[in-house]
Amino acid sequence: MRDLTRLPKAHLHVHLENAVRWDTLVEIAAANGVPVPEHLVDGRCAFTGFTDFFEQNTLVRHCLQRPDDFRRIAYEFCADEAASGVRYAEVSFSAGGAAFGIECRVVLDHSRRRPVERAWRTVRLAERHRPDGVIGIGLAGDEAHPADPFADVFRAARDAGLHRVPHAGEALGADSIRAAIDALDAERLGHGIRVLDDDDLVAEVRERGITLEVCPSSNVALGFSPSLADHPLPRLMEAGLSVTLNTDIPAMLGLTLADEYGRVGDAFGFDEAALAALARAGFDASFASPARTAAWRDEIDAWLATDGGR
Repeated sequence: MRDLTRLPKAHLHVHLENAVRWDTLVEIAAANGVPVPEHLVDGRCAFTGFTDFFEQNTLVRHCLQRPDDFRRIAYEFCADEAASGVRYAEVSFSAGGAAFGIECRVVLDHSRRRPVERAWRTVRLAERHRPDGVIGIGLAGDEAHPADPFADVFRAARDAGLHRVPHAGEALGADSIRAAIDALDAERLGHGIRVLDDDDLVAEVRERGITLEVCPSSNVALGFSPSLADHPLPRLMEAGLSVTLNTDIPAMLGLTLADEYGRVGDAFGFDEAALAALARAGFDASFASPARTAAWRDEIDAWLATDGGR
């Protein structure tokens, strides 16, 4: 197998606060006077499911309080992603791209649990900062909170030229995905693995070219797949859906995007050509310029064609 850190990749589903280096988190927390729970000090972030993950994630968020905190973790994110072979990332905040040769764009997330009024502020913030690299908005959190109340917000985002990339189809099934498509005008779906619950929905998502941001290791850790071997990724691909590979919460899982490619390759017997196809899909589904996408696809072809990636 060629060196997967040299395979050019796009990272479309990753949360910045879940990519922070653990030693950095400890330093930032100390500077802010926030105690870091013992089990987070050395990165031993274990959680028993989705609810427990939210609680752990809240502890991380409480440590980050100053603008400089986010500048630092965003800069280090760029360094870590570049080391994993990522050429392009869409995250909630970014900095340091020129230093590491990685192009980053910003997606502002809103939690389903938060008021619609706050979501309107997110859209206005995204509009103001489009010149700074903000490209869209998302809707994250527990899918038990419906998407429909945010329909007007996402319609306004579309009218403002912002992309729409809500989470859906991770914990819940077809109805959640349909709401993301119909009410939120989703261009991509964060996760979307439950689309397989409904054959008609599979056909619709395929025909509309809506890409799935699939995060297998995260799905296993959060209890949405019993194991990596049982993950529906191969079936999603066999159904002809547009599928990309992502980490979601890399620091919480202790892996990089290159690691995730390796894990998926081992679990499903994917060869280098299959992994390269996943990498191409990531760039194709990104909101990068066509010229940049074409250049990255050429890099993938070069990785496959030579022994330099070994």
